[in-house]
Amino acid sequence: MDNSSDLFTEIESKDRLNNWVAISVAILAAFMAVTKVKDDNLVQAMLQAKSDAVDTWSEYQAKRIKQHVLELGRDQARSLKATVPQQSATILDEQLNHYEAEIMRYQNEESELQKKARRFEEQYDTLNFRDDQFDLSDASLSVSLALLAVTALTKKKWLLLMSFILGGFGIIMGTAGLAGWRIHPGWLIKLLS
Repeated sequence: MDNSSDLFTEIESKDRLNNWVAISVAILAAFMAVTKVKDDNLVQAMLQAKSDAVDTWSEYQAKRIKQHVLELGRDQARSLKATVPQQSATILDEQLNHYEAEIMRYQNEESELQKKARRFEEQYDTLNFRDDQFDLSDASLSVSLALLAVTALTKKKWLLLMSFILGGFGIIMGTAGLAGWRIHPGWLIKLLS
């Protein structure tokens, strides 16, 4: 009778372990699915912010080139003004006034474009911070699921504990990404980059 109760206890213990594994897999997989959707949307927003920043910096560069060309024209008109008769100088004065007005306009536009491009870069950095959180979550949860698979095969309780630790870290990082918490293990991100 003693052998059969020991066998029953052992089977019950293995069933309990398998139940823990099955429940953990279901919870972690569902959480990963939710965070993956959010992460993919975040990556799309990052690509848009980066594209907007590049476009804005390109527009800034074009305005800088136009301003430079106007400055060259202004300088040439000034030099030419010194060598022409007075009646021709009035035409050059009008041209100089036009150059100065356009140069001022480009300087103002360039300043605004710089600010706009920097805002897009800041937006990208903010989104990248959250993307790092989702990446850590995804990696931790993937390793946790792998450990759960090995636990189901080997019935080693310490593997179950390791998968719970990694899964817990993955859930914390995923929740941080979803909720916008400022949890960001920079050393780990740098190590994995």
